Amino acid sequence: MNQQLKHLAIALMIAASPAIADESLVARGAYLAQIMDCAGCHMPRGSDGAPMFEAGLSGGNIGFEIPGMGVFWAPNLTSGEAGLGAWTDEEISEALRHGLRPDGRALAPAMPWPAYAAMSDEDMAALIAYLRSLPPAPTPSIAPEPSSDTAKAPFYRVVLPAG
Repeated sequence: MNQQLKHLAIALMIAASPAIADESLVARGAYLAQIMDCAGCHMPRGSDGAPMFEAGLSGGNIGFEIPGMGVFWAPNLTSGEAGLGAWTDEEISEALRHGLRPDGRALAPAMPWPAYAAMSDEDMAALIAYLRSLPPAPTPSIAPEPSSDTAKAPFYRVVLPAG
């Protein structure tokens, strides 16, 4: 099945589901988001480093420095405009399966999209339904920085062994 047909199938699965199926779909998506550890990066943390569960997936505030590439923070995944609100279901699927944002920019290497590339259409539809169900959060995503010298928020540093 080509990519356009897959995207259409996902959209139809979400649109055609009755309310009870929607609840089931969202519950399945919540389960998938949990085992995929979306919150590990996309949930902000308090000053003590503890996850801020009440903030949901409103965006990570601790980034990852990748040597030679810059510093990246996980974006807001809620349904609002600061998150995925303007993204289509197909664009979300494209990001999760192929690591590409709607503007064509590649996702940061810390995003394990290759592990999600083989996700079934049904699971993708469930995950998207769950993300769409998240209350909008106005938290803007922290833009990537080319260097740790310009980082505007805390980050973890990946250090490659000498060798």
